[in-house]
Amino acid sequence: MKQIFLIASSLLLMTGVLSAQEWKPESTEWYYPKPQVVNPGQTPGQPPSDAIVLFDGKNLSQWVSSDGTGEAKWKVSNGEMTVVPGTGMIRTKEYFGDCQLHIEFKSPPAEKYSGQNRGNSGIFLQSAYEVQVLDGDNNPTYVNGMIGSIYKQSAPLANAYTKNGEWQVYDIYYKAPRFGRGGVLEKPAYVTVVLNGIVVQNNFEMKGNTPYTGLPEYHAHGRLPLALQDHGTAVAFRNIWIRNL
Repeated sequence: MKQIFLIASSLLLMTGVLSAQEWKPESTEWYYPKPQVVNPGQTPGQPPSDAIVLFDGKNLSQWVSSDGTGEAKWKVSNGEMTVVPGTGMIRTKEYFGDCQLHIEFKSPPAEKYSGQNRGNSGIFLQSAYEVQVLDGDNNPTYVNGMIGSIYKQSAPLANAYTKNGEWQVYDIYYKAPRFGRGGVLEKPAYVTVVLNGIVVQNNFEMKGNTPYTGLPEYHAHGRLPLALQDHGTAVAFRNIWIRNL
C-alpha cells in the first residue's frame, strides 16, 4: 500500500498536478501497518522476544543429524554443545529463509594443528551456503577459507578473531535466494556477517553454494534447515538463536 502511495504521489509531483509548495506534511505520512513490538534481550547478544532459540545450553532438542539417522550426536555440557568428531553434521528441525542469526563459538586448544585443520567448522545457511568457522589466532590459510569468509567465495574484510580458547560472536543477516518458474534464479542470496562487532562481509552477493571443490552453483529450493559442520575438530557452540525476517 505505501509503495503504491509513494508512486502515485511522485507522479502527481512530476506531472505538475501538485507543486512542492502545495504538499502538506501529512500527505507523505502513513500510520499502518504498525510494526510488531519486539522486546530486546536483557543483555547484548541475548535473544529478543520473537527469536527462536536453537540452543540454550541445555539440550539438542532443536537439532537432528543431517544424514537422517536421527538424534544429533554432539556433546552438551557446561552450557555448550561441542562437535564430536566423526558423528557428522547436525541441522535444525525447523526450516528457514530470510533470517537474522546469532551464534557463538569457541575453538579447541590449538595443539599441533594448523590451517584448515585447526578449529574448523561451518555455519551452513539453508544447508548450502557456508560462513566459515576456523581458529584465526596466528593460523595462516587461504583467505577465502579463513574465519569470517564465505567459504571459497569471499575473503573477510577484516580478521576480527580474538584469541584461541575465547568465545567468538557471529551475527549474520541473510537474504535467501529467489527462484522462479522452472527453478530459474530470479534473485541471488545476500549476506552480511558481523564477527565480534566488526563487519566482515558487507551485503555480499553469494554466487551459489559453497563447495570444497569446483565452482558455486544455485539449485532451486525453498526454506531449508540451518546446519553446523563436523570437520573433525571439537568446536564448541552456545547461545544460538534466529529470527525470521
